[in-house]
Amino acid sequence: MLKGMVSLVTGGASGLGKATVERFVKNGGKVVILDIQGTRAQQVAKQLGENVAVATGCVTSEADVKKALDIVRDKFGRLDTLVNCAGQSKTHQVYNFHKDKSCELDDFVKCINVNTIGTFNTIRLSAGLIGKNTPDDNGQRGVIVNTASTIAYEGDIGQAAYAASTAAIVGMTLPIARDLASQGIRVVTIAPGFFDTPLMNYLPEKMLEFIKRMTPFPSRLGKPEEFAHLVTSVVENSMLNGEVIRLDGAQRWFPL
Repeated sequence: MLKGMVSLVTGGASGLGKATVERFVKNGGKVVILDIQGTRAQQVAKQLGENVAVATGCVTSEADVKKALDIVRDKFGRLDTLVNCAGQSKTHQVYNFHKDKSCELDDFVKCINVNTIGTFNTIRLSAGLIGKNTPDDNGQRGVIVNTASTIAYEGDIGQAAYAASTAAIVGMTLPIARDLASQGIRVVTIAPGFFDTPLMNYLPEKMLEFIKRMTPFPSRLGKPEEFAHLVTSVVENSMLNGEVIRLDGAQRWFPL
């Protein structure tokens, strides 16, 4: 099913998105990466060969997403799968009482813009192209896979922006799945726990060790390849729709 499949992967230059691109290509798929990190995306494409193309841009921009879809259409002729991995993580307390200062509203807005609005923007613009596909034997025309976070359910101090932005992705999953069902387009969201990606670079080693201990099994950070494996499982399982899947080693976060 993955062989010959054409995908648009946002945030595909690093982390979870890059692992997803690599897995798709390894299984015979074709991918366009949409990422604000243009140079890094080009490096990924060069490593993986002619079945990967790059669109440099931001998921919040209608023009940038349309440009990416034009590349998909021109190079590969259609779009089967959209995988939303582009994201931003900001950690700020609502109010710092030691400094007698509130957090910056702009930081909250940026997180909502990239994670929530960016995800919706790519879905709304990609759905039309996916919907032009000839349905398969199950009536399916394509699949949309979004990325949220377990922080949507169990955010800690300082994570209000990230929790709110990813909770919105969780909340839009079922309505959009129902919205696109008539066209045979499935919508599934993955809510990963703590994974070994660049988004974790801001955490000190002591905190990373604590997170590992808080994960029942396996007691470690998730590997991007494990996320990519679940993405392909979602694509291959036609009955998965309108669902949010936790991928976290049974971790449940408790406030410190």
